[in-house]
Amino acid sequence: MRVGAFSGDGHWTAGANCGFGKAAPDALFVEGSAQREARAICQDCPVRLPCLADALDSRMDFGVWGGMTERERRALLRRRPEVRSWRHELVAAASASV
Repeated sequence: MRVGAFSGDGHWTAGANCGFGKAAPDALFVEGSAQREARAICQDCPVRLPCLADALDSRMDFGVWGGMTERERRALLRRRPEVRSWRHELVAAASASV
């Protein structure tokens, strides 16, 4: 994952797979087994981490964001209630793995 996707002049959404014709944005707001297909859109997205961080920091209730469903995000938020900034947390994790 590109850590550099967090920086720059533009907003991360400008580089998202869902904005480049791979899928309509509505395709990410599905239920049940359709979420598997929605998550696949995020698989190789260059801005997956900033998308996920934004969804976690904003407590997005619906849709697939950064490759995680709302259920997965809620579970992560319950497991890690001490995290104040997911953006900071995910950048640190991405930098450590490079």
